[in-house]
Amino acid sequence: MTGYFARKALLPGGWADDVLIACDGGGVITAVTKGARPPAGTRILEGAVIPGMPNLHSHAFQRAMAGLTEHVYQGRDSFWTWRKLMYEFLQKFGPEELEDIAGRLYAEMKEAGYTHVCEFHYLHNAPDGTAYDDRALLSRAMLRAAQKAGIGITLLPVLYAHGGCGGKPAEEGQKRFLSTPDRIADLLAVLHKEYKDTPGVTIGLAFHSLRAVTPEMIAQLSREARRIDPRMPIHIHAAEQEKEVDDCLQWSGKRPVEWLLENAELGPNWCLIHCTHMNEQETLGLARSGAVAGLCPTTEANLGDGFFNLPSYIEHGGILGIGTDSHISVNPVEELRWMEYAQRLKFRQRIIARSDADLHVGSFLYKAALAGGARASGAPIGRIERGCRADFCVLDLQHPLLEGRADELILDSFIFAAGLPAMKEIVTNADLRERVP
Repeated sequence: MTGYFARKALLPGGWADDVLIACDGGGVITAVTKGARPPAGTRILEGAVIPGMPNLHSHAFQRAMAGLTEHVYQGRDSFWTWRKLMYEFLQKFGPEELEDIAGRLYAEMKEAGYTHVCEFHYLHNAPDGTAYDDRALLSRAMLRAAQKAGIGITLLPVLYAHGGCGGKPAEEGQKRFLSTPDRIADLLAVLHKEYKDTPGVTIGLAFHSLRAVTPEMIAQLSREARRIDPRMPIHIHAAEQEKEVDDCLQWSGKRPVEWLLENAELGPNWCLIHCTHMNEQETLGLARSGAVAGLCPTTEANLGDGFFNLPSYIEHGGILGIGTDSHISVNPVEELRWMEYAQRLKFRQRIIARSDADLHVGSFLYKAALAGGARASGAPIGRIERGCRADFCVLDLQHPLLEGRADELILDSFIFAAGLPAMKEIVTNADLRERVP
């Protein structure tokens, strides 16, 4: 047996002391025993052990442009002017540069406590828009970067075929993204066959948005995804901007989330990113569908997107997770803080994110993001229990803002006071695999 002994650990049933976490040679948990003693040779984790956080939405290449768009560009700046700068920026690098950017980013994520990333990968072509001879070239670059960094990855090749709702022509700046359903289907089949038995790797599918695909494309590729893997994760951007809602209404007579609820067979393997502009009916429908709302608070704030309908979504039992999106910040604590703080500013009250079962906002948010991130990733992560990957963060209980805290106050104090300086150690199953002969 190999594994870990945690003085204190957050298990699915709550905090427990003296926890023995047995693992197999692949870094997968085989047993969890409370009130145990550490066998000789077991690695002891001193502190509070919590599951590593899944990052459910990433555009890795955008980390290299973080901080470069904080200036006036075209009068009143917006998401749409930021997008033009992004188009210009992505012309500057090829496969080697992309892999280097992603590798540095993923190492930074791991250091911050993200132990799995969903890479929303829509950069498929060369800078001039031509396809590479190996259509999986950039996808494999992302996978290598994650493996070298020791972080799990759900790679989501993205179908991006059009420039606006209803099949409008793409813009010049979108030429590196463009593909077809058949090409993405082939890419999914190749990657799934090649990596389906690779530890820490999951292959999924993404549609960029209703602006970039047609209903026929969604139906065709969704069927292909189910054929390859019935549980394959499917992600899509939805309702991030008011203009997107208006364009969708003009095209279909439906709002984006409304259209997806009626036409896309949403379920637990789906993740809708942002969902910033939903009405109450859409909020209820998304919560009841079992799909995950992928929220990226620091990016949504940076781009001026708006406010997610968080209180109602939680009230109706909606599943949520967090992502770093454009990577203006690579910090799960900051994402969770701003998920709550934005709502406090909007409603001018405190303690928004909570439930009857968990009245502590830090605890509620962390556990909710673990559950939603795991579901969106399609991977056995986010819990310290048998069958899950051994991915942990160890909090320093000697930190001045955590020392002496009761169990129910540890996550509150970590998220809203101590932050990443209280993070003592990151352990992933990739580290364990490397140590086991």
